[in-house]
Amino acid sequence: MSALSIQSLMRGWGGDLAVNDVSFEVPAGSMTVLLGPSGCGKSTTLRLLAGLEKPDSGRILLGGRDVTNLPPAARGLSMVFQNYALLPHLSVAENIVFGLKIRRVPAAERARRLRHAADVLGLQDLLLRKPGQLSGGQQQRVALGRAIVARSSVCLMDEPLSNLDAQLRHEMRREIRDLQQRLGMTMVYVTHDQTEAMSMADQVILMRAGRIEQQAAPSELYHRPATHFAARFIGVPPMNLVPLETRVAGAVLPGTDICLWPGRVAQPVTLGLRPEAISLGVMGGVPAVLEHVEYHGADHILSCRIGSATLAVRHDSQFCGKPGDQVMLSWPEQACHFFDGATGQRLAVPGVLDMRQSLAA
Repeated sequence: MSALSIQSLMRGWGGDLAVNDVSFEVPAGSMTVLLGPSGCGKSTTLRLLAGLEKPDSGRILLGGRDVTNLPPAARGLSMVFQNYALLPHLSVAENIVFGLKIRRVPAAERARRLRHAADVLGLQDLLLRKPGQLSGGQQQRVALGRAIVARSSVCLMDEPLSNLDAQLRHEMRREIRDLQQRLGMTMVYVTHDQTEAMSMADQVILMRAGRIEQQAAPSELYHRPATHFAARFIGVPPMNLVPLETRVAGAVLPGTDICLWPGRVAQPVTLGLRPEAISLGVMGGVPAVLEHVEYHGADHILSCRIGSATLAVRHDSQFCGKPGDQVMLSWPEQACHFFDGATGQRLAVPGVLDMRQSLAA
């Protein structure tokens, strides 16, 4: 059963739609991540779920119950904000149980839930401190503690790690995911960071301009992007997208005779290749010119020109080439993604040639 069902949500201001016909299901006990660039509508969607905004149309069902027109307090949700929203004059313990006190939960029950949350989050030695005496990661744990003691059916998280440094973000990603799985919590998590989405989510909802671009498990989003926007948004460096030249025999890499889409071409075709799918060698493959080398410690990111197209290639740290060198590039047939050059939609591939066949054509 879905813990949360979103049906055709619409929300706009002054003729501009921030959320445009958004629908998705959140399975109970899962983590769903709303991912996308700034202004895509992900935070507005979360505010609609929380009841902080009212939709122009559409429905929000929580455990089968229509909560579309209910105020936030009546929805049975908990929420963790980007700024944690801790009360500076209260102790850690008082912050964690503040919501329970407002709802007049008995003192003994508040104390029991506080002990459980403190044990789960490792806050036992910090309960008497004030928020100003805590690190960013500790403040984040306090905010999570409030969500745990609330025992809400769904926890909403809006960019909760964006104020932390890179190392602490890495640690907190792991902690939040572990917490969600251990407690069986249902979470909806908003972020612009693809690393957070790919490492934490059961399903990712990628948004663009108020609409859902693709909804899928992280592995499917990476291996089968539905659009060239999804292809470029996921991956570091992003997928190479190369508009192919249309010939009588098919579509070829620009400036070459290498045919990657054999047969009749009914629309402009764009090739997608992930940098890590491309192999570099000295024999066999497609000749290319090395234009730029970036050292990243564990690997290098190479910019290689084939004809008039430039491809990013991820290669190991032992690479010792220099700009101007000729290299040979190759990739397996299954690494090729194709998109409609006009609409950006993924295309079904009719008998794509592998590299050896392409070179022999």
